[in-house]
Amino acid sequence: MLREIRCFARVAERLSFSRAAADLGLSQPAMSQAVTRLEKALAVRLFERNAREVRLTPAGKGLLEHARQVLDSVHALESEAARLARPIIHLAYPSLAGPLAARIARRLANAHPPVVVELHNAGRGAAIAALDSGEASVAIMAIPAPARFVTGARFHVALDRLAVPAGDRLAQPSGGRPPRVPVAGGHPSMPGGRPARTSTPSGRPSVPGLRPPRSSLPGADPVAEGVRPEQLAGRDILLPRNRPPGGAWAKLAERLPGRHRAIAEDLDDFTGALDLVAAGAGLLPIPQLVARTLRRDDVHYVPLEAGELRLTYGVAWLRDQVTPDLLALVKAVQDSLWTR
Repeated sequence: MLREIRCFARVAERLSFSRAAADLGLSQPAMSQAVTRLEKALAVRLFERNAREVRLTPAGKGLLEHARQVLDSVHALESEAARLARPIIHLAYPSLAGPLAARIARRLANAHPPVVVELHNAGRGAAIAALDSGEASVAIMAIPAPARFVTGARFHVALDRLAVPAGDRLAQPSGGRPPRVPVAGGHPSMPGGRPARTSTPSGRPSVPGLRPPRSSLPGADPVAEGVRPEQLAGRDILLPRNRPPGGAWAKLAERLPGRHRAIAEDLDDFTGALDLVAAGAGLLPIPQLVARTLRRDDVHYVPLEAGELRLTYGVAWLRDQVTPDLLALVKAVQDSLWTR
């Protein structure tokens, strides 16, 4: 009956059996027979026909909207079925990797065959819970990950900036001149721009521009000197509570003499942490990537000279959840680290 309903709706739209038949690729007799079958099934006459015109009967007018609703529902059913038939990867990611996650979704949507990537912004704790429950297929998270996960496609983000409140003495260049906010340069970092083909001695990709010109950093004074650890004695330093031994946060905590204030189990949301900086709650070590992407009038970013420190991120998934689509996503991450 679906074919008959479709024929009825098209004749009602065109008020011509011949034009409706041409629209649907049918012969005129086949179109007429389909409408006649529907009229018999419904026990009503849908059209008044004569040699000059075709008109809807009152019953036809009353049933037309119902016919359109049936066709709309069938179209929605077919569209949803087609979507569900395509592979879907649920990707959890921290805000820091948002541009990278979006790039991965675009890349796989244009692949052949396409893979649908549904994005879920989640901090480390939420991402781990989503992987364990099956709500997420794969996650981008800080490394090391729990031992039950497989990880790959690792990359590094330089932790070499310090967020301070606007007007803080550490934001002042020599001579006490007010800090100048330069025009931000291009974003060469991995998630938001095109990185150079750099790598660490282990062969893992590293976010380029570990030592960019200071004038390219939003909120940083172009002539301000870098802040050294000894200058932070007596200051409150905002850090995550979770600092894996040997990781960048643990090394940084050892090198900074200030009072360490844990503000979260894991530091995934730098936007919220910068609110604390602006409120005067403390100073926040941040990746260079954050300084380049989050511009604020109430926070300044100054170079932090505490040695080479890098946060390591990677893609993580459960050992027994490997699928061809998941491997395609891992490859897309690797490709995205090197290309636009």
